[in-house]
Amino acid sequence: MKKATILFLVFLFFSCKEEPTKSGLIQNYGEALGTTFNIQYESSEDFMADFEDVFKRVNQSMSTYQKTSDISKINQGDTSIIVDTLFVNVLKTSQQIWKETNGIFDPTVGPLVNAYGFGPNKQLLAIDSTKIDSIRAFVGLDKISLTLENKIVKADSRIFIDFNALAKGYTLDLLGDVLNQKGVKNYLIELGGELLAKGKNTDKNKNWTVAIDNPTQNENERTFIRFLELRDNRAMATSGNYRKFSEDTATGQKFVHSINPLTGWPKVSNVLSASVLASTCMVADAYATVFMVMDLEESIAFLSQHTELDAFIIYTDASGTLQEWMTEGFKKVLID
Repeated sequence: MKKATILFLVFLFFSCKEEPTKSGLIQNYGEALGTTFNIQYESSEDFMADFEDVFKRVNQSMSTYQKTSDISKINQGDTSIIVDTLFVNVLKTSQQIWKETNGIFDPTVGPLVNAYGFGPNKQLLAIDSTKIDSIRAFVGLDKISLTLENKIVKADSRIFIDFNALAKGYTLDLLGDVLNQKGVKNYLIELGGELLAKGKNTDKNKNWTVAIDNPTQNENERTFIRFLELRDNRAMATSGNYRKFSEDTATGQKFVHSINPLTGWPKVSNVLSASVLASTCMVADAYATVFMVMDLEESIAFLSQHTELDAFIIYTDASGTLQEWMTEGFKKVLID
């Protein structure tokens, strides 16, 4: 599984600023978790210190780029680690979605991603069916379990757990929890392009308006393909292989490559991006990844059975023309 923007869960620094808006909205923005954040909320009090605490807790729990984090120690073979509530919540959600997708969503797929040179090392290994089969022997979320003492047991010591596909979304949920507990009624949280909203934009006295990137934009562009209102306390996450696709020189059709954990091989797909609306950003984040691995027809069938989700999928047809598919619920929030 490969995200459009890879979440580097590493505690670098918090570069934050506060700016008041004309109606009294506070805006905190800066860098954290290897990406940028922008949090707008209606309050007379600044909560940046609380946000920093969330970032630190997420890093300590599940940063694969921080050697002293709990997940790094577990991946290195330490069986004494007692994981915290954050880790447990993300693991249980992963297990649920793993079951619902019959294994397409799998946070243990990292060794396969690394083998194809898509991981942090960017080094492509010599790949053949024997190599893939040997790696698949220690890929599978069913190969890890949580004990009553909140310790992780792995069936194979080589199993590598990486919550990249939903940890960023979960971080937004935690930031939203901070504001909810403070009694904040109106806010918009953005972290690395993912979004969580509540109430209205009181500066403009209307619902929060957000945008979806054009997946075919050039390196130095920032263009949008759709605008929508984020309302009803919903979150949105987008996954895609922006600028990372191959093109058929004869037809102009664009394809992206996502690792299918069920086969171990990259899956060629004409789906360029998937944006998902859900009640939590963690769930939206995970399913945005899922719909990049599924065929378009599979995603449509899945969404027809999961009406709690709404999705907007951008793909190319046989002639290479950009096309859109969306659920009825997604249509209702689009701005023409």
